[in-house]
Amino acid sequence: MSEEQFFRAKRAVLPSGIKPASVKVVAGKIAAVAAYEAVPEGAPVVEFESCTLLPGIVDTHVHINEPGRTEWEGFETATSAAAAGGITTLVDMPLNSIPPATSARGLAEKAAATDGRLRVDVGLWGGAVPDNTTGDRRSLGHLLDEGAHGFKCFMLPSGVLEFPFVSLSNIEDALAQLKGRGVPLMVHAELEGPIDAVADVIARMDSRSYATYLASRPPSAEERAVAQLYALAASTQVPIHVVHLSSATALTWLKKARDEGVPLTAETAPHYLHFSAEEIPDGATWFKCAPPIREARNREALWEAVREGLIEMVVSDHSPCLPELKRTEDGDFMGAWGGIAGLQWSFLAVHTEAKKRGFSLEDVTRWMSRNPARHARLSSRKGAIEVGLDADFTFLNEHAKTTVTKPSIRHKNKLTPYDGETLLGAVAATYVRGTCVYRADEAEVPVAASSGQWLKGGI
Repeated sequence: MSEEQFFRAKRAVLPSGIKPASVKVVAGKIAAVAAYEAVPEGAPVVEFESCTLLPGIVDTHVHINEPGRTEWEGFETATSAAAAGGITTLVDMPLNSIPPATSARGLAEKAAATDGRLRVDVGLWGGAVPDNTTGDRRSLGHLLDEGAHGFKCFMLPSGVLEFPFVSLSNIEDALAQLKGRGVPLMVHAELEGPIDAVADVIARMDSRSYATYLASRPPSAEERAVAQLYALAASTQVPIHVVHLSSATALTWLKKARDEGVPLTAETAPHYLHFSAEEIPDGATWFKCAPPIREARNREALWEAVREGLIEMVVSDHSPCLPELKRTEDGDFMGAWGGIAGLQWSFLAVHTEAKKRGFSLEDVTRWMSRNPARHARLSSRKGAIEVGLDADFTFLNEHAKTTVTKPSIRHKNKLTPYDGETLLGAVAATYVRGTCVYRADEAEVPVAASSGQWLKGGI
């Protein structure tokens, strides 16, 4: 795209605040940000009445599963859902695909699978497992050189055999490899000990009851894990990032880390901020995720942590599967696959809850665009409406309402706890590098279906 075009709105979310603005775009990049009126006569202008212009959402925690489990989710369907949800950049997690991105081969196969299938831009995380963290097979640095943006590991079984969990010794080895590389080690922070300690009691409880599943993953499993990660981050000074924090009891360690300058950070997910355990019906296994959705009082404590900056990011943790793996026929929470399909609705869900609590759209874009872009080393291209960055934009009608219905869901598998929810806001259009990849009136206005790129790490 070589010719100039202008995007403008009476309300635009800029680094300097929300104000009227016009944004000049040349060759897919932001060339200038100026006053609303500063558009040459006759120049092509993109504007949506009553809509706010904001930087495209950046979601750095998505399980796309291709190749190997594309029937769960694939790049085409995931990026289509992302575009419809105002998301312009995804970073895909290394597990659930076969092979996983724990080797150069696995990363290369994932990258190859993106070709011609992306509506939005996609980066890839690598996986840290026992095989690539210890002994002669240490290879995390090589995976970074091949294009990984950083690494994810588990402190307990991941749920798939191809992606084994790591010991504390493995984590120490991984941190040694990553020292000085400027990338995070992301950790699913739960320990088996507290979970095993309640297993006998849980076995005698009703497996259809959400209360049973909630009791099976006690807050102490997260709290003790985060305490261990705090100690490792403090001793090594290598960045550690806790993914999808669910339990507010672990916030003590994040506050301690912040106060002491220890490089330990955390994210949470929209479902922990939107739903609560009290409202989940028995047998509604599509609400199952790990760690679990906890009680309303815990949700409010997470919101306070977001307000204080202890939790810096909100990302979807979109983790779909085949409906039969959710055990919908018998409603067995203990046997069902754990993971929530919510990519398309993550931004609107957070916007809905944020407005209830007095947050601004600037706050939401900081949690869901600027900070995730920085986390994935993409802030030189993504996360703000700023000269030199990619022209990734979302037009949002802040005051409209969106009711989720199955026909509107673009995820490959439609089973989601957001089905039937009414959310505040409606995405009118999404642009990636100046190209329209979604419009609400898409049936009448053709949009690009494969404009996305693989974002190789380090770019």
